[in-house]
Amino acid sequence: MKRLICPVCGNEVHFENRACVQCGTALGFRPEALSMAAAAPHGNGIYCANARAAGCNWFIPPGTTTGFCAACKHNNTVPNAGQAENPARWAEIEGAKRQLFYAILRWNLPHPTKAEDMARGLAFDFLADAQNPDGSIQPVVTGHNDGLITLNLAEGDDAIRIARKSALAEPYRTIIGHMRHEVGHYYWALLLENTAKLEAFRALFGDERADYADALQRHYDQGAPAGWAQSYISAYATAHPWEDFAETWAHWMHIVDGLETARAYGISPWSSPEGPAATLPDDPYAIGDIAGAITAWVPLTIAVNAMNRGMGQPDLYPFVLSHSVAAKLQFINDLIRRV
Repeated sequence: MKRLICPVCGNEVHFENRACVQCGTALGFRPEALSMAAAAPHGNGIYCANARAAGCNWFIPPGTTTGFCAACKHNNTVPNAGQAENPARWAEIEGAKRQLFYAILRWNLPHPTKAEDMARGLAFDFLADAQNPDGSIQPVVTGHNDGLITLNLAEGDDAIRIARKSALAEPYRTIIGHMRHEVGHYYWALLLENTAKLEAFRALFGDERADYADALQRHYDQGAPAGWAQSYISAYATAHPWEDFAETWAHWMHIVDGLETARAYGISPWSSPEGPAATLPDDPYAIGDIAGAITAWVPLTIAVNAMNRGMGQPDLYPFVLSHSVAAKLQFINDLIRRV
């Protein structure tokens, strides 16, 4: 992500900030300008209607009275703020969703709301598990269906998410990971379904016409096949071509965000004995051939993984980018650039 500054005093601020810690100016993010701006009296920014309930720090578009920002206007169902644990969990989830929309806006990807296009619009339901009359729990399943992304509100609780991460043996279970994965399903339907690009997709990812429910059940029963890392970014990607696409899409978003952040902070990939250090792309969101970006990304991940280990933390990016995975990442980047 880009580095952001306070427009009043020039102090560095973060994407999540609502105020400058140096001068105290109330701040908000202007998505149309990808920069921080000041609220009254230092500026004319108007906070999203979810500022109080969900901690949203985005301003609504200038000259509009919609009430909701570019990210929050996609919400379909939001949590009941009257339940004690809901506001904090919702705020955590909304923070990840704003990070998701930062990338969508940087790429200028289509993202109509359901009000603008019911058939092709993008919307979000944030739901909590329900208790049945017999006392059993009816869990909310995170997923995507016809442009509607559902996320279990419990994912906003660190303790619950970490417990599920351990139980499901998922090395990288994060809210932003869920967001990027599920929006990958959305863009598969929006950009690929019923298009001439499907054959190229099938050549790389497999035939999506294979029975989805059967494929998932087989994956849960048998796990990933031996040697899966040679062709897939994650074990779950082996379940079905749709999941392979969504997992790979999410990782391309991880990589591009990471490369932009490294560039913004002047972090350079280390040089190896085999040759000079790789060069970070000036703007990862604008690249065509991704080979140079991958060449830079790999040593960056090795370095940050080593730093995490030194702090007693798990690897930040415990994944391998094989040649097959790189080809899939290139396909996704090409798909994005075409729109």
